[in-house]
Amino acid sequence: MSGRLAAQIAFLNEADRLKQVLRATPLCDGSRSENSGEHSWHLALYALVLADQAIPGVSIDRVIRMLLIHDLVEIDVGDVPIHSANGTAHGSDATRAAEAVAADRIFGILPNDIGDDLRAIWEEFEAAETPDAVFAKSLDRVQPVLQNIESGGGSWIEYNVTLDQVEARVGTKVARGAPALWDHVRGRMQSFFGR
Repeated sequence: MSGRLAAQIAFLNEADRLKQVLRATPLCDGSRSENSGEHSWHLALYALVLADQAIPGVSIDRVIRMLLIHDLVEIDVGDVPIHSANGTAHGSDATRAAEAVAADRIFGILPNDIGDDLRAIWEEFEAAETPDAVFAKSLDRVQPVLQNIESGGGSWIEYNVTLDQVEARVGTKVARGAPALWDHVRGRMQSFFGR
């Protein structure tokens, strides 16, 4: 096997570890927590199915690429739930620094041309400035909301989450990239919270 192919296989084997990272959000049926590998696959499917909800100028193929790799850094860093008591760590300087180190290691397994390309896509997702990244972030934020609604409250109950917290931490990001989707989900969410 060539060194290039060995590196590609090594990366794919390393990526399998994402399936071991448990998230706070339950599956829609509430039977168990989802893992980050399942989350990434589900988001790629969200992008494919909800492409018509994207803001203008979005390339769904690029969004799918982003969503398939966006959480690979959790192999090293773990998932920091946005509503947990440690939620302040979500997006903190310390978390971002740890994720950058993880990205160096994980994407560094690949041959440079592939690793550099995937690292650039991951950085674009994290910055959330391009239309593709804005839409990808919207989907990343809305999927747990829908799963919490479907599971009867899921992690919202566990973390005593309020409607105002969901609006502030999630709603603005979803509305930025998929306003009609957020309007729909917001209505379902408000009924859950009794407003």
